[in-house]
Amino acid sequence: MTEQALDIKRTDAKAIFAEAVAAADPALALRDKLITSPFPPPQKGGRSIVIAVGKAAPAMLQEALRHIRGDHTAIAVTHSDNRQDVPGAKVLRAGHPIPNEDGLQAGRQVIELLSKARAQDQVIALISGGGSALIPAPVAGVGLADKARVNQLLLSSGLDIVRMNLIRQQLSQLKGGGFLRLASPAPVTSYILSDVIGDDLRAVASGPTVSPIGSLADARRSCIEAGFWHQLPTSVRAFLDQSLPEPPTERSGNNILIGSNRFSLLAALDRAAKISDAKIVSDALTGDVSDAADAIVSAALTASRERSTILLFGGETTVRLTGTGLGGRNQELALRFALQARARHLEGNWIFLSGGTDGRDGPTPAAGAIVDMTTLSRMQARGGDPQKMLSNNDSHTALSAVGDLLLTKATGTNVADIQILMLSGTSSLSARPAMATSEV
Repeated sequence: MTEQALDIKRTDAKAIFAEAVAAADPALALRDKLITSPFPPPQKGGRSIVIAVGKAAPAMLQEALRHIRGDHTAIAVTHSDNRQDVPGAKVLRAGHPIPNEDGLQAGRQVIELLSKARAQDQVIALISGGGSALIPAPVAGVGLADKARVNQLLLSSGLDIVRMNLIRQQLSQLKGGGFLRLASPAPVTSYILSDVIGDDLRAVASGPTVSPIGSLADARRSCIEAGFWHQLPTSVRAFLDQSLPEPPTERSGNNILIGSNRFSLLAALDRAAKISDAKIVSDALTGDVSDAADAIVSAALTASRERSTILLFGGETTVRLTGTGLGGRNQELALRFALQARARHLEGNWIFLSGGTDGRDGPTPAAGAIVDMTTLSRMQARGGDPQKMLSNNDSHTALSAVGDLLLTKATGTNVADIQILMLSGTSSLSARPAMATSEV
């Protein structure tokens, strides 16, 4: 196929996505925030304890150390694909999205460091998405294999990230305010790059510096409602079945947001407006991928086609796994969009990109996918059955066969997902200047 369709181009969609990712650069985001919210110093005789956790941990820590003065110790825990080292700090790499032994050892080192904090010390936490899996620190009686099984069930359950992290918090020593409990009486200040839609800081990396989302009973109820209670390991069910007294009021940390999906959407809007009329339709695209695809097609069908238009969405959808194929939420969303666009007769030329800002979509090397009005016919020409492959959750295989994967490598940041829909118009782009608007 040709790279362009009338006045819309795949290269433009990729450039808009790249702008969204660049806006979530963890080092720049932290540097900008430190202008107005500098690191608090330790008290006399104390030191700064700097702990970075998440996919953006090395970049955030490297920038942080440029601003730290006096005695300090620093550690970062990031995913195994992130090869960045940080001079003057220990960088540990662990499994994601499924916790592994490396993460268990990393969690123990974090616990040890926090437990040694004194009242005159200052703990500085640098938190980004992915921390939930990277530092597993199971509660007593629950093993790493049990935690990994829970994570597998959560990722295939269709639960949103908040309810997933509600459950994860109850099974961890570090999540749900664990940093605050372990570091007491030292104060904790956290700088957070949010990958959670709506920026509920209790859910970013399962909230290590924020009070828990809910209780043991809430976690148990969520597992039952999601239909996987009896698939949980016996040790996990036994722990969640306990009737424990309400925990004491959590200590309060100072939590500072430095970047989010909304920040990246606005950057994407600026770039898109240089190409065509553009608007942000939603900054909260969540729920099942099928419903999300339907919502995006509906937005396309109601959009003006007088001239080219770019519709932007941000969020984090969910996939309920029923098959044995390979894929991720962005790849599945892109393939579902193509199928629904054909079923609902979306006319004209269009290009749709759905990508994870971390560069990784599920357990695949792709960030997502970029499809157009020819994707399904190209699959079928190669003997593929898009609907059958989708039913097997095998979007990665389907899209790879026709070269429609979005490949960016790991980006070192994570602010959830961005969707870009480009619709060709019937009049020239030069007829009038492009406009940028936001519906949210």
